[in-house]
Amino acid sequence: MRRWILVFLLTLVAAPTLAQSPIEEARQLYVRYHEDLSRLDRARDLLEKALKEDSRVELMLSLAQVYFTWGDVRAGDRDEKLRAYERGRELAKRAVELAPRNPVAHLWYAIHTGRVGQTRGVLRSLFLVPTLKEELEIIFSLDPNLPGAHNLAGNVALELPGFLGGDLDEAEKHFRQGLKIDPRFTALRVDQARLLIKKGKHAEARKELQRVLSEKAPRSPADWAAKDSKRAREILQSIPTNG
Repeated sequence: MRRWILVFLLTLVAAPTLAQSPIEEARQLYVRYHEDLSRLDRARDLLEKALKEDSRVELMLSLAQVYFTWGDVRAGDRDEKLRAYERGRELAKRAVELAPRNPVAHLWYAIHTGRVGQTRGVLRSLFLVPTLKEELEIIFSLDPNLPGAHNLAGNVALELPGFLGGDLDEAEKHFRQGLKIDPRFTALRVDQARLLIKKGKHAEARKELQRVLSEKAPRSPADWAAKDSKRAREILQSIPTNG
């Protein structure tokens, strides 16, 4: 279990037998992408080139993460986002085929599936919901302690309408469990705040968002700077002051 957690938290670290130079360069670019978003382009290109010569699962998952972040913060429009998430989904699906008991492979496949659905629109993506649910069941059967899996499960329960399985209490259970495992996972804490707002718990939501903004050692400093702190500020400003 610990091995898979490390793979998820330290993706872009290649297996010892991979050619180290392009992989290490890509990792160094990625961990500081917030300083210059074009570093994501270079990391993507390095990994795509490496993948042509070595089709290992670790490399596929590293590239899937780059495409996820590229789609989130680098893509210029909806079509670019969709292409990035679809490429990430393709890579993760292939990783699942090669390593069906790798929970991180299933997680990236599920994450990209969710992003594809969000980008296309919920009504046009209802056919993806069974895949998401099936993948989450597999992930938790393989490793119930992946914070990213709890974050994804929480978001699925938060965003889906009730008739498709949406459940605010279920979402809160997953968010709290994920934060128990990794309290410095700031993206998860922002989503916990979103859930609390939906439940009308504005004071608790403010505390969660303030914790994000004051976090001194986030799990991913680049994600914190480029995404999580910005989302936290925006949501904090949207909470009614009398709530």
